[in-house]
Amino acid sequence: MRFKAALAALVASALVLTGCGNGAGSDDVTKIGGVTIVSHPSLDAIWAGFKDGMKEAGYEEGKNVSYDFQNPQGDQSTLNSIASTFANSDNDLFVAIATPPAQALANAITDKPVIFSGVTDPVAAGLVKSLDAPGANVTGASDANPPKAVLELIKEIKPTAKTIGIVYTSSEVNSEVQTKQAQEAAKELGLEVKVATVTNSNEVQQAAASLDVDAFYVGNDNNVVSALEALIQEAEKKKAIVVTSDEDSVSRGATAAISIDYYQQGKDTAKLAVQILKDGMKPADLPVSFQQKLKLVVNPAAATKQGTDIPQAVLDKADKKVG
Repeated sequence: MRFKAALAALVASALVLTGCGNGAGSDDVTKIGGVTIVSHPSLDAIWAGFKDGMKEAGYEEGKNVSYDFQNPQGDQSTLNSIASTFANSDNDLFVAIATPPAQALANAITDKPVIFSGVTDPVAAGLVKSLDAPGANVTGASDANPPKAVLELIKEIKPTAKTIGIVYTSSEVNSEVQTKQAQEAAKELGLEVKVATVTNSNEVQQAAASLDVDAFYVGNDNNVVSALEALIQEAEKKKAIVVTSDEDSVSRGATAAISIDYYQQGKDTAKLAVQILKDGMKPADLPVSFQQKLKLVVNPAAATKQGTDIPQAVLDKADKKVG
C-alpha cells in the first residue's frame, strides 16, 4: 500500500509539473517568422519598428514571443528556400518585408497569416484581391509614395532639369509600377525619363553611368537603394541631383527625399499582427495600411556635390535637414 501511495504521489507531482510547464513554457510563446529581401536602412527600420510595436503590445522577446528572421541578401533561390522552410515550420505568423519576400511567402504559405510591409502596390504584386478586402491569408502595410511629388520636387530644386534617370530592377513589381507612374507624371511635367534596368545591386553603378541625365529619381527599389552610394558616385560625376523616396537615403548622400516613415511602417505592421494574434481577426478582413503623412528631407551638402544649391523656399518647408 505504501508503494502504491508513493507511486500515486509521484504521478500527481509529475502532472503538476507538466501543467506548470505548459502554462509558462514554449506553448505560450508566439512564434513569428520574418524575412527581408536585402539589408538597407529603410528595410531594417521596418523590422525594428515591428519588434518595438509588438513589445508595446505586450509581446516581449525572450518571454512570450520568439523571432526567426531571415535575409537572403537579394538571392531569389535562397528566398524561395526560406519560404519553403517557413511553410513547414511551426511559426504562428509571418512577416515579409518588401515585395519579393511577400510574394514568396504568399505562394508558399496558405494556412497561416502572412503580413507584408514595404510593398508599394500589393494588388499589382498579386498579394491581395483589393486594398480594402485582401480576401485570403495575406494583408499588410504599403509604402506607396507618389512619384509625381518627387518629380515636382526635382523641378523645385533644379528648375533647369529636363531629363530624369531611373535605374530599377526589372523583376521587382514595386519598381515596374513606380517607373510607369513616374513616366506618366513626367509627361505632365514636361520631363523626359531615361531608364536602365538591373537584376541585382552589383549592376547599379554601371546602369547609372549609362544614363546622361540632369537628375536621378530613386523609388522603392531595394537593389538600387542598397547600392545607393554607387549611384550617387556617378550622379556627382554628371552633376545630377539624386532625389529619393526614403529618408535614410538622404543621410547617405542623396539631395532630398519625399518619404514615409519606415520605422512607423514597422509599427503599423505590428498593429495588424496584434489584431490577428490577440483579437482573432482574419487577414482577409484587414484592409491594407497606408501612411498619409510624407516627410520632406533635404541634404544641402549633398546637393552642392551634385552641382546644385537647394532653394531657400525648399529649405524652409523641409521637415528635416541632414548633412
